[in-house]
Amino acid sequence: MTDPADQPTDASNQDVDGRPEAGSVPVLRRLPLLRWLQRSDAGARRADLLAGLTVAAMLVPQGMAYAALAGMPPVTGLYASTVPLVAYALLGTSGQLAFGPVAIVSLLTASTLAPVAAGDPGLYITAAAVLALLVGVIQIALGLAHAGRLTSLLSHPVISGFTSAAAIVIATSQLDKLLGVDVGAPEGWAARIGALVAALDATHLPTLAVGLVAIVLLVAGRRLGAKVPTALLVVVVATAAVPLLDLEARGVAVLGEVPGGLPAPALPTAPLELVVALLPGALIIALLSYLEGISVARAIAARTRDRIDPDQELLASGAANLAAGLFQAFPVAGGFSRTAVNHTAGARSPLASLVAAAGVVLALLLLAPLLATLPEAVLAAVVLVAVAKLVDIGEVAHSWQVERTDGAALLVTFLATLLLGVELGIGVGIAVSLLLSLWRVGIPSIEVEPDGHGTVLYVEGDLLPASAVTLQEAIEDHLDARGHDPEEHHLILDLSGVPSADVSGINALGAALSACSAADVELHLAGLREGVRRPLARAHLCARLAGRVHTDVPAALAAVGVTAPQGDTPLPVADAACRLQPVSRG
Repeated sequence: MTDPADQPTDASNQDVDGRPEAGSVPVLRRLPLLRWLQRSDAGARRADLLAGLTVAAMLVPQGMAYAALAGMPPVTGLYASTVPLVAYALLGTSGQLAFGPVAIVSLLTASTLAPVAAGDPGLYITAAAVLALLVGVIQIALGLAHAGRLTSLLSHPVISGFTSAAAIVIATSQLDKLLGVDVGAPEGWAARIGALVAALDATHLPTLAVGLVAIVLLVAGRRLGAKVPTALLVVVVATAAVPLLDLEARGVAVLGEVPGGLPAPALPTAPLELVVALLPGALIIALLSYLEGISVARAIAARTRDRIDPDQELLASGAANLAAGLFQAFPVAGGFSRTAVNHTAGARSPLASLVAAAGVVLALLLLAPLLATLPEAVLAAVVLVAVAKLVDIGEVAHSWQVERTDGAALLVTFLATLLLGVELGIGVGIAVSLLLSLWRVGIPSIEVEPDGHGTVLYVEGDLLPASAVTLQEAIEDHLDARGHDPEEHHLILDLSGVPSADVSGINALGAALSACSAADVELHLAGLREGVRRPLARAHLCARLAGRVHTDVPAALAAVGVTAPQGDTPLPVADAACRLQPVSRG
C-alpha cells in the first residue's frame, strides 16, 4: 500500500490543502525554502522562532554527546549543528525535519573511522570530514539519478532490528564513562560487556553519582514537555557544579578546553587510499542516514499533509553532509527525537531550522569557553537517555504475530548487529530483506478449484524466475495427480492477478502448454494483462493458444462448455497475435 505522503511531490509547491500549485518556477522547486517563506505569515514565523530555539537548546548537549560517541571532539558536534542545518533548510521538502548529529550515524562514523585512523587524532578528524563529503556526494548522486525509492528495499522489521541492536551497542559504549572506568577498546559488543563486568570493582563512585543524577533529571524532565530545555539545563547545572563541589579534584573527568566560534570552511585533503578505505562505510551511512531522515519526515508529513519528495530529500541530505565535511564535522541526518520536539513545539517550515542553527552559533560564541568543566558522564547520560527510546521491543512481537518471516528477519538482523558489529549487521539485514523479497516473489498465490471436467488455477503475483518455477511445478504436480481423474480434459489458468512476466515466466507458460498437450489436457488462459500478453506474443506462443485466451474465467468456462453464456453474447477469444477478438461460439 502506498501512502499518499510518499508520492514524489515537492512540498514547497503545495497549497494549504496539499495540492500542487500552478505555474511553479523551477528554482522554487529546487529551493523549497523560498516557497515556504512565501506561504508563511506572522503567526507561522513566530511559531518557527519558538520551535527553533527549543531545538537549539536540545542540540547543544546532544550535538556534543553524539560527537563524543563518534569519537570526535565534542565541539565538532556543535559545528555539525550549524551550517548543515542551513543547507537542509534551503533544499529540504519537510517543514519539521530537524537535521544534525544523530546517535546511529555517529556510531557508524566511529566504527568506520577507528580502523583507518589507527589512533591518530589528527587523521581521525580529517577522515571524519572526508567521510561526510563522501556521504554527501553519494546522496547527491542518488538524488540526481532519481533513486530516492531504492531504499524502500529495506523492510521495516529489518530497520527496526538494526536500530534496536545499534541502540544497545551505543548504550554499552557509554557505560565506561558513566562508571568512570577505563576498559580500552574491546572488539565487539560481547567483548565490551566482558570488559565492563571485569572493571566493575574499579567503579569511580563520584563519576557514577554525577551520571545517575543526570539520568534521573533528564528522565524526569520529559514530563515537563518539549518547551522546557531539560538537557541544556542539566548541562549548565553540571558544568557549574564541578568547580563548586571541586569534582574535578575528586577524579570526575571533564571535557577540558572547548574552542569558541565556527571554523573557516576548508576542503580536507586525504590520500586516495584513505578515500577508498572510507567508501564502504560512506555508502552504508549515506543510505541509513537518508532512511532515518525520510522515515521521520514522512511520519510527520502524514499529520501535516505536506508532501515529501524522496529525490529532493536525497539532494538536501547530501548538501547537509557536504556542509558538515567543509566545516570539520562528521556525517549528519534528520533525527527522530529532535524532529518530534520540533513538530510538538509548533514548527511550520524550515525557518525553524535556520533559527536552531543561529541558536547553536550563539552558543558557540558565548557558551563554548564555559563548557570546559562539563563532566563526560553527563554527556554519556544524554546519549543513554536518548537511545533508550530506540529499542522497540513491541515491534518484535508485532512482526512475529503479523508475519513470522518478518519477525525472523528482525531477530536475525538484531543478533547480527549485536554480535558481529554494526556494519556487518546492516549488511546481513540488507541481505535478509532482499532474500525475503525474492522469496515472496518466488511464491505466487495459487488456488486450485475443480470445475466439473477440469480445473481452474488462480494465480497472483509477477511471473519472474523464482515464481515461474513455482507455477511450473504446481502445474506438473497437478498433471501428475490427474491419473486419479482421467475425465479431466482442460486446465484454465486465471492470470488476471499477474501484472507482468519475464522470459522465465513466459518459458514456464510454454512448458505448461507442452506438458498439458502431452497429457491430453487443453490449456486455456484467462484475464491476460498487458504485461503478460506482450511478451507472450513476442515469444510466438499465441498461435499455439489461438482460441484459448479469454477475457476472464467465466468466458473460459463457457468456451469449454462448462457454463453456457447468457443470450447470444459472443465469447471473446484470441487470434494468433493474442489480441482479443469477438467470435461466436460454435
